[in-house]
Amino acid sequence: MSATHAAPELTARAVLLDMDGTLVNSDAVVERCWRRWADRHGLDFDEVIKVVHGRQGYASMAVLLPGRPMAENHAENREMLAAETADMEGVVPVPGAPAFMAALARLNLPHALVTSADVPLSTGRMAAAGLALPAVRVTAESVGASKPDPEGFLKGAAALGFDPADCVVFEDSEAGIRAGQAAGMRVVGVGPRAAALGPTVHVDDLTRVGVADAGDGLIRLTFG
Repeated sequence: MSATHAAPELTARAVLLDMDGTLVNSDAVVERCWRRWADRHGLDFDEVIKVVHGRQGYASMAVLLPGRPMAENHAENREMLAAETADMEGVVPVPGAPAFMAALARLNLPHALVTSADVPLSTGRMAAAGLALPAVRVTAESVGASKPDPEGFLKGAAALGFDPADCVVFEDSEAGIRAGQAAGMRVVGVGPRAAALGPTVHVDDLTRVGVADAGDGLIRLTFG
């Protein structure tokens, strides 16, 4: 484990969880779908893939094709979501995610999924990875703005009934980490993309993240 601040543990009242790259490794599908899109538009795939993680598809397209009518981005995003939902080959859990999610559920600790995927895609990918969906889920349909806007995380905190400062976000992407920070939340960065982005704590995966009920409505998260 590496950390931007020495923090052997964090306490929170709720945990907000990104999906892709944080709980589910869907990189193979994402890369297949966005490579086809990049080829169609004559764009360098290596530059495209730097942009797409963490954002909704239409927002990535707006960055990559500036000036194109947003209606075209939304239309192509619907096609992209359908293609991704139909392709679950290679979707697996991030190491440690099954035990991490099981601990949150077993201890009945407040947690929510906050993802840029829509309901069908998030349902399919969590199932493909063998992970149970949290009772509270904020998806693409629930928000008007994509990460790095904090709207999704703020809605997740509100749905669980907690102040943003009492929540800890788990995220892998720059857009997601920026969204969590903009929401006034502490952020656990997961995986290689997160290491250089200034999260409160960084972990390689979820295998060494411990979850415990600390009493008085507090969740204790340990990293070791």
